[in-house]
Amino acid sequence: MIENMINFIKEKLELKNPKTAIILGSGLGGLVDVLENTKKIPYNKIEGFPQSTVKGHKGELIRGFINNKEVLCLNGRFHLYEGHDPKVIADVIHVLKELGIKRLIVTNAAGSLNLETKPGSIMLISDHINFSGKNPLVGPNDEKYGPRFPSMNNAYTLSLRQKCKDIAKELGIELKEGVYLMVLGPNFETSAEIKAFQILGADAVGMSTVPEVISASHCSMEVLGFSVITNYGAGLIDNTPSHKETLEEAKKASEKLIKLVTEFVKQGG
Repeated sequence: MIENMINFIKEKLELKNPKTAIILGSGLGGLVDVLENTKKIPYNKIEGFPQSTVKGHKGELIRGFINNKEVLCLNGRFHLYEGHDPKVIADVIHVLKELGIKRLIVTNAAGSLNLETKPGSIMLISDHINFSGKNPLVGPNDEKYGPRFPSMNNAYTLSLRQKCKDIAKELGIELKEGVYLMVLGPNFETSAEIKAFQILGADAVGMSTVPEVISASHCSMEVLGFSVITNYGAGLIDNTPSHKETLEEAKKASEKLIKLVTEFVKQGG
């Protein structure tokens, strides 16, 4: 099935030699507008490919160019709370690997766990805590992609993070850095859970990203991750988090993130 997907995608997108793939989170599809000479395939046209069902996730695979650098863009991701088996996410990463992708940029919308990181901020992910209870590597291991017991040290590639911080400084974009914690969802967290996550050392919380990063790290891909902070976690202020707020705040912050990712790719990312 993976081989069929690879052949279909190569043919329909007329791929040449993409090295970087970008996964776009809730409300962050605006990056697609920066791409030049694009070709697109809706996910539902790729046999065996999982589908995005959440508002703010268009569900299309796009080939485009940034400063003549070919990239693949997944405009819409797959959340475990939609009912997807974690293994499906590993399969998507394996498809990207077979297409020649060596570097994965992941973005998400997340809630802040401290008052200093305000909605509209961008957080560079330095590490993660998998609180979802799920793992895409469960089941038989294919040594073709990676070892049975992979290390997650430097899952978010240190050299890429440093380069990104340098670019943010050049562009005058404030960039927070911190630990992302994944919950299964789809409900937002309780105030008690937010307090617990703070004690665990997390700086932001969301419902995605970690399965892709685990799979990509297993495949020896370099990874760069960003959280767009869309709200405060429950109990930090007098608020009630909502998906509407998530999309609105993601849209406000997306312009800065688009500039940052675009410049990163231009400079060889």
